[in-house]
Amino acid sequence: MKIAFVGKGGSGKTTLTSLFAAYLVHTGRPVLAIDADINQHLAVGLGASEEDAAALPTLGEHLDLIKDHLRGDNPRITSTDAMIKTTPPGRGSRLIRPFEDNPITHACFRDVGGVRLGVTGRFDEDDLGVSCYHSKVGAAELLLNHSVDGADEYVVLDMTAGADAFASGLFTRFDVTFLVCEPTLRSVGVYRQYANYAHDFGVRLAVVGNKTTDTEDVEFLRQQVGEDLLCWLTGSGHVRAAERGRARPISALEQENLAALATILATVDSTPRDWDRFHRQAVEFHLRNARSWANNRTGQDLAAQIDPDYIPGPAALADA
Repeated sequence: MKIAFVGKGGSGKTTLTSLFAAYLVHTGRPVLAIDADINQHLAVGLGASEEDAAALPTLGEHLDLIKDHLRGDNPRITSTDAMIKTTPPGRGSRLIRPFEDNPITHACFRDVGGVRLGVTGRFDEDDLGVSCYHSKVGAAELLLNHSVDGADEYVVLDMTAGADAFASGLFTRFDVTFLVCEPTLRSVGVYRQYANYAHDFGVRLAVVGNKTTDTEDVEFLRQQVGEDLLCWLTGSGHVRAAERGRARPISALEQENLAALATILATVDSTPRDWDRFHRQAVEFHLRNARSWANNRTGQDLAAQIDPDYIPGPAALADA
C-alpha cells in the first residue's frame, strides 16, 4: 500500500509520518519510507542522529542508476536521457518490489529504526535561484510508478508542505493521502486546497487532526472538515521527549494516540488498490509533462513511451 502524509508546514506532518512508520514496525509490518519534503527531517524523526541523517545517500544523486535499472529493455524508451520523472512502465521495463534487493535499494536506502528509508535530497544553497525542488522528487515519482507493492507491504512518503505537493503528478501515486491538520484556520485553509485538487483526481483524502488539546479543538475540526476527519492526536509528551533527544519506544506513546495510529492503519488496510486507475493517472500526467516541457527538452514526442493496454501490477510482474 502506498501512503502519503501532507499538510501545512509546522502541522506535525513529519512527526506523524515517523510515528506511523514506527507503529508499523512495532506491529511487525515491513515499511519503506521516502522523505520527499523540502526539509529533510524524517530520518531524525525515526531515530537517526543529525550526523547520520546528513550522511544518507539520496535518490537525486542516483537518478541515472534509477533510470537505467527501471528502463530495462523497454524499446519505447530510447535512452535514459529521454526518461523523465513521469515516464510510465511498459513491457520490458523493470517493475520492482519495495523490499527486494536490487541496485536501487542497495544504493539509495538504509535501515533507520527498522524502516527502509530513502531521502530525495536536501534543497541547498547551490539550488537557490536555479533549480525547482520538484526536480529532487522526480526519482521518487519514477520509483512509485514502477513499484508493485502488496497489501501487506507499506510504502510511506513524507511529502513537501502546503499545496506544493500538487506541483507534480506525485500526489496521485497513493492509495490514501492523510492530511495532518491543526485546529487553526491556516491549517484548515491548506486542507481546503488539497480537498479541491484531490476531488478532481479521485484522490482518497483523510484528515488527521494534530495538536488537539480539548473537545473544543476537535469540534472545530469537525465543523471545518466534516466527514473527512478520520481521527486526531492529542498533545504528546512522547513527541516532546523525542524532540529533546530522549526518544522512547512507540509502545510508550499515549494510548489515545496509539488508537489514532491504529485507525490510520485500518483505513489503509481497508482501501482496495485500483491498478488501472493508478496507471491511467500516471499516463495522464506523463502526457501533460511531455506537452508542457519534456518534448522540447528531449527533442522527442514522449507520448511514444506509453505502452497501450499495459497495466503494471502483480500480473505484469509475474509476466516479466
